[in-house]
Amino acid sequence: MSMTPTPARPRHPEKLNRPDHPIARKPEWIRVKAPVSREYQETRRLMRALGLNTVCEEAACPNIGECWARRHATVMILGSVCTRACAFCNVATGLPGRLDPHEPDHVAEAVGKLGLSHIVITSVDRDDLPDGGAEHFAKTIRAVRAAAPSTTIEVLTPDFLRKEGAIETVVAAKPDVYNHNLETVPRLYPTIRPGARYYASLRLLDRVKTLDPSLFTKSGLMVGLGEKREEIQQVMDDLRTAGVDFLTIGQYLQPTPKHAPVERFVTPEEFASLKSLAQGKGFLLVAASPLTRSSYHAGDDFLRLRQARSARLAAAAS
Repeated sequence: MSMTPTPARPRHPEKLNRPDHPIARKPEWIRVKAPVSREYQETRRLMRALGLNTVCEEAACPNIGECWARRHATVMILGSVCTRACAFCNVATGLPGRLDPHEPDHVAEAVGKLGLSHIVITSVDRDDLPDGGAEHFAKTIRAVRAAAPSTTIEVLTPDFLRKEGAIETVVAAKPDVYNHNLETVPRLYPTIRPGARYYASLRLLDRVKTLDPSLFTKSGLMVGLGEKREEIQQVMDDLRTAGVDFLTIGQYLQPTPKHAPVERFVTPEEFASLKSLAQGKGFLLVAASPLTRSSYHAGDDFLRLRQARSARLAAAAS
């Protein structure tokens, strides 16, 4: 007797009944080559062997071929299923499973085997956990520090909405960079990032800088979702008021027909203009281009951040 196979669980069950939005053809300046390098395959095998998730794969990042060829992978902890349902994100949504207690050690092992000088650690949202996964972040940071003391650590955390003490837990573990992305302008939050609150995210970034002024803070924006230039300017001002050091701006790319559509493709010239605008507002570092993502060239950018801070401190002292 033949068995009927169990249908695969939908990746985004909350989006099943939403209307389809055709995926627009990408302009020439945004197309990338398919990943085929030997280093890419080796990085992929290592992540599988250690049972690690990467945001590079889960979020369908266009830069995966380039980054993995350089053995740069952004590890995604706390599982592979997110409790939020953002309209832009390709990470699977639903009810997550239990935390893997060995995950911090596996991340540390991956750092050693890849020979990383800089690691970016991000996660899904875990609203189901009392601390939102903050202690798991801290354990991962400590494991990497113990295994590779010279490796610098960047975290890209969720907003820890209504998770008292979570921000303090992560900051106390002493990452080198604390990143939390605002993602879009406040007007678009109800449709693009409905589970989050713009001002809660701003307060998180401000709180991090208050707790440890020496810690570099970072945030990112997507463009092409229907935002206006003056709204982007206001977000820049808000981030500077919160003391954020580093701003990234990149083009939103629609993962599937069920996700929010691309309203327009922003030209490289417009990205250059936004970069100039942000630099004028006093950020230590700005990365803005169609393919810019939070973790893109993160190691090189960290070195630039340190250099920029040293130069600014030297100028202030002279």
